[in-house]
Amino acid sequence: MNATDRLGLNATTQSGAALITGLLMLLVMTLIGVTAMRVTNLEEKMAGNLRDRNVAFQAAETALRAGERCVSAANGLQDCVAGLYSENDYNRDATANDPLPLLDASFWDSSGVMTYSGANLAAVSVGPRYVVEEIPYLCAPVSLEVAPVERCYFRITGRGIGGTTSAEVILQSVHKR
Repeated sequence: MNATDRLGLNATTQSGAALITGLLMLLVMTLIGVTAMRVTNLEEKMAGNLRDRNVAFQAAETALRAGERCVSAANGLQDCVAGLYSENDYNRDATANDPLPLLDASFWDSSGVMTYSGANLAAVSVGPRYVVEEIPYLCAPVSLEVAPVERCYFRITGRGIGGTTSAEVILQSVHKR
């Protein structure tokens, strides 16, 4: 009598439960692996989009600061004439606070927009751009002296594009001069 006959196990009484259990465990492990790969891929896309948006934000901030420096320059607004808009541009009604078409992509490709030409921003796909709008109804003397000092306000809008054109950030500030 052999060892399998003594234990009561022979080839005719085995049902293959170990094989089925092993295949089910392999299926569960495969599903876990595929799910982990999908989650990792999604998180990688989210991190890339966040980085792209951050690059666009930094580019828009750079353009905004360049516009503020242009307005504050000692030589007046001579350096930002191309990017300077007044109430008569685009047939706007300044009293109705009619804005520039800032959300229109073709506006930012027009010749009336200043392009930041400072330090190299290698991560951006399009150079940061800005426009300066004079707010004429806020320009007024600030003192009652014989030679009053006039203070004017300017709305500066900066636009930055990230590493891809799908990430776009537009920032605005009001600057007193």
